[in-house]
Amino acid sequence: MSELVLGIGASHSTLMNTHWEEVEGLAAAHRFRDGLGQAQARLAAARPDAVVVIGSNHFRGMFLDLMPTFTIGVAEVNGAGEAGTPAGPLPVDTVLARHIVDGLVRDGFDPAFSLRMTVDHGITHSLQHLVPELDVPVVPIVINMFAPPLPSLQRCHDLGTAIGSAISADGETKRVAVIASGGLSHRLPWPKWFAALSDDDRFLVQAWLNGRASWSEYEARRRQIIRAAEPDINEAFDEWFLALLEAGDLGPLMAKTDAQIEGEAGNGAHELRSWIAMFAALATAGTTTGCTLAYGAVPNWLTGMGVSLLTPTNEEKPT
Repeated sequence: MSELVLGIGASHSTLMNTHWEEVEGLAAAHRFRDGLGQAQARLAAARPDAVVVIGSNHFRGMFLDLMPTFTIGVAEVNGAGEAGTPAGPLPVDTVLARHIVDGLVRDGFDPAFSLRMTVDHGITHSLQHLVPELDVPVVPIVINMFAPPLPSLQRCHDLGTAIGSAISADGETKRVAVIASGGLSHRLPWPKWFAALSDDDRFLVQAWLNGRASWSEYEARRRQIIRAAEPDINEAFDEWFLALLEAGDLGPLMAKTDAQIEGEAGNGAHELRSWIAMFAALATAGTTTGCTLAYGAVPNWLTGMGVSLLTPTNEEKPT
């Protein structure tokens, strides 16, 4: 059976690629970048044969004309390439991806799958900085985190458990790492699709609905809207969450409602669903050791930027 060897959670921001000079003097930005470097080194040392990367969609690959809850790329996967992120074909472990889809179905999920999938920085930013040569095949899993109704936190935890179980039962002998991309606290100037109140709101909803063949045409104004937003970062929430990972117990987070999470940590904190799924997948391998490699609030990027590492200890969880 294949083996889960490492879990990584990492925030993302394309402004890191395009506007680094604006944060050159911020220690928090350097801490985050250095944390990514440490995670990259740990990932390389783990020698994975494949990387499952769980992240979000920012309406460059999936749109409101059809919004699946969970989607797995099983064949051709292309990076959208926005803001300096990887563009074009990504290497995909099709055999593992199909095993995961089949395993999810056996465990009562109804996942969407794609033989020609476009992913944006919700997937590619982490790959860019953690697998910079793109020389390890990946399995991208995209969770809907921005178009309500969202999957519940518990459903995302169950998803992670099913992913871990599918990997361990795939009949292969691969070493598999899991990356969670997104978060931590941040508030995007994005409306709920059914409550577009301003001109900017209406523009964004139209972009999310009609952009399947022309998303790049909306990009300039989208970027302006993002750049004009005021930061809303809750450092206490982020540090609390990272401490939960270190302790190996996400129960206090799972007890929160979506409204509570959004109120405390912004709509961007819904991306913690990817971290929840990663955590649950690693937990199927037994107990894990959690370590925060970096955290810092970066107002220029609107986001609390964190990097966390989960390492299986190969010990059975206490009953």
